[in-house]
Order: sequence, then structure tokens, then C-alpha cells
Amino acid sequence: MDILLTLLGLIFICLGIIGSFLPVLPGPVTGWVGLLLLHLTRAIPQNWTFLGITLFVALAIFILDYFIPALGTKKFGGSKYGAYGTTIGLIVGLLSPIPFGILIGAFSGAFLGEVVFDGKDTNKALKASFGAFLGFLASTGIKFIAASIFFVLFFVKLWEYRAAIFTF
Repeated sequence: MDILLTLLGLIFICLGIIGSFLPVLPGPVTGWVGLLLLHLTRAIPQNWTFLGITLFVALAIFILDYFIPALGTKKFGGSKYGAYGTTIGLIVGLLSPIPFGILIGAFSGAFLGEVVFDGKDTNKALKASFGAFLGFLASTGIKFIAASIFFVLFFVKLWEYRAAIFTF
């Protein structure tokens, strides 16, 4: 059972890193589930303080993820349409075969949202879409850093208790 929980934890840790870039998957929260699954094994002593602190960090980043792109958009004079366009462009860019499609999609989506739905002129829309893009990059960067730290913590704990987990 320990090996199964460890493998499921590894899957969730990897999904947490992927979720840092995908808007449909909460990266750090998913990565935290991986840490929880690892701590639910009989081989690893349950450290509720560690799990509580990492859960708090994951939830704080999850909540901030909704505000950071909007703050970037507002700071550069954008509207909610720019923020919506960033998310839609991100999804379209993710599905496109273009290299760096996620980045191009996020910027283009913000620009189109500002021009088409908010009626801004090109210069103001470029400035606002740049703000939305910076907010997206900041939010993604924070999520990726947290998910990567959870990844490292997972493997440090796994390495520390490897003999207990993989004994039959």
C-alpha cells in the first residue's frame, strides 16, 4: 500500500508542476495532495505541522492566483476583458502547435480582449495587454516555484525513508 500511495503522490506532485502553467488545474494545491499522500504511508511519520504550513502556502497561492493577473492588468490601465482574454488566449495557446504558444496566446488574448470588447485604441490596448501578460507571468512564476519546492520536499522525504517504503 505504501508503494501505491507513493506512486499516487508522485503523480500529484508532477500534476502540480504542470498545473502551474494550466489554468484549469490548481498547481500548488495539487502538489500538496502529493505531499499528503506521501505522508499517509506507514513508512513516513505524519508531520501535521509540515502539512499544515505547506497547505497554508498552497491555499494562499491559490487565492493570490486570482488577484495577481488582475492587478497587473489594472496597473497598466487594462479592463476585466484583458484579464479574460489572457486566460482564453492561454488555453488557445496551450492547444496550438506554435512554440511558446502559451505566452503568445496570453498576450494576444489580452490585446484582443482590450481592443474588441473594451474598445481601446491600439496603444492603450498594447499597454494593458502587457500588464495582463506580466500579471500572468508573475502568477505562473509563483505557482511554479511553490510546486517545484513541493517536488523537492517530496523527493527529500522519499529519499530519507526509501528503505522503509520499498521493503517488502
